[in-house]
Amino acid sequence: MPDLPEPQEETSPRESDAERRRRRAQFLRELAEARELRDRVQPRRAKTARLRHAMRMRTFRW
Repeated sequence: MPDLPEPQEETSPRESDAERRRRRAQFLRELAEARELRDRVQPRRAKTARLRHAMRMRTFRW
C-alpha cells in the first residue's frame, strides 16, 4: 500500500491566507454559476424564489 504524502505546511501565513481567499473566490464563482444554471433550468422556481426574497426584504425591519 503506497504511503500518501503528508500535506506540506505553509511557510508563511500570508501565502496560506492568499490561497484561502483564492479558493473562496473560486467557490463563490462556481456557486453563482450553479445558481444561474438552476434559474435557467427552473424559471418558475426561480421567479418564486425572487418574489419570496423581495417579500422578506420588504418586511425586514432595519
